Amino acid sequence: MEPSIGTILVIDDDRDIRDVLTDRLESLGYRALSAANGTEGLELLAKQNPHLVLLDIEMPDMNGLEVLSEIRKKESEITVVMITAYGTIERAVQAMKEGAYDFIPKPFEPDHIALIVAKALERERLKRQVEVLTEEVCDRHRMVVGRSAKIVEATELAKKAAMSRSTVLLLGESGTGKEIFARTIHNWSDRKEKPFIPINCVGLSRELLESELFGHERGAFTGATEQKKGKMELAQGGTVFLDEVGDISPEIQTKLLRFLQEREFDRVGGTKAIQVDVRIIAATNRDLEAAVKEVRFRADLYYRLNVIPITLPALRERKEDIPALVHYYLQRFSKEAKKNITAISPETLEKLVACDWPGNVRELANVIERAVVLGEGPKLTVRDLPGRILINRPSERSESLSYREALDAAKRELIVRTLNQNRGNRAATAKTLGLQRTYLSRLIKTLRIG
Repeated sequence: MEPSIGTILVIDDDRDIRDVLTDRLESLGYRALSAANGTEGLELLAKQNPHLVLLDIEMPDMNGLEVLSEIRKKESEITVVMITAYGTIERAVQAMKEGAYDFIPKPFEPDHIALIVAKALERERLKRQVEVLTEEVCDRHRMVVGRSAKIVEATELAKKAAMSRSTVLLLGESGTGKEIFARTIHNWSDRKEKPFIPINCVGLSRELLESELFGHERGAFTGATEQKKGKMELAQGGTVFLDEVGDISPEIQTKLLRFLQEREFDRVGGTKAIQVDVRIIAATNRDLEAAVKEVRFRADLYYRLNVIPITLPALRERKEDIPALVHYYLQRFSKEAKKNITAISPETLEKLVACDWPGNVRELANVIERAVVLGEGPKLTVRDLPGRILINRPSERSESLSYREALDAAKRELIVRTLNQNRGNRAATAKTLGLQRTYLSRLIKTLRIG
């Protein structure tokens, strides 16, 4: 099997050793660099950015341990393999404690060199792959901070909240980015190395939500064939994000209140109290104060959740942020779709800014993703936008639209608005619009609402 191509730096004061190693490495298909001492090696390391360093432990002026220390001082995480002679094994072990990956003893065995180098380069490849994936995940979930006064105010409040242990309540319409804010607060906190676990409280029965949150014991209910840890337990040391917390049942409200007061809970069917260190961030698009007055939501739970409330503005309230959001999503979805769409026409951007965005940032992201996937040129144009974006209100019509296109656009806008009002619930949307659910589903498919 052909080895992975990589650049390897050999640092050894013995010229014969350097020649033997570089010849062997080049015969294996690698690019080999060499340095006669530590100073020269550190200079080459900075200039060439190799994938692997083979470092002699015994050298004059600056020995291998000192060179390794300098490499780590420069915050370089490059993989280092020590070259050792008889009598220096203990020092090689010390080097591994200080960050070296492995060591190669002299005299060299060609097959052993090939094996160690292959393993070390595979480790380096996996490390870099993890770094890239981590960067992509962070980019995918990063909060696109705008310049509008309301979003800046919310962001500053989120930064302050992140440094505390207090419960945060995120308020705002659907699609305003509450989960992104929650992830950002987690990433700004000292819990960022621990789990962030989101739970959507809508769409689960009371029993399922209780099991999701707190876990269950074997035999707790029909189908509970084994013990299951809940999200609260799995998030130990981290953050649990409760989305749409305003929709939880009275029974779950009681259990959540106990958890917030005591930081402990019982698994379903269990009798032993389990204590965990978990930070709660909750979110809702409901008016919890009104729900408290109507006795649909516990007042004591509301006050426990509402320690640091942060209201996220609707997109129509921060239109000056739309261009930045558009360019962010354009870059992101172009990369995901492996397309080279790098620009958007002024007319298209104007249409996007003029839209009211009942679905907020989520709807904007969906529109840009659709435009990128279906677009054919290097620039997004008005032709790439769905019909509902081409009119600002149902009563307004674009001269470029036919009667059928304008009618479809009005239908799309009405359905999208009603879906958002009902948090995506098609049965409730059909009832609000006075339509059969099957007919609504057919319209959603025909009008490409997604």
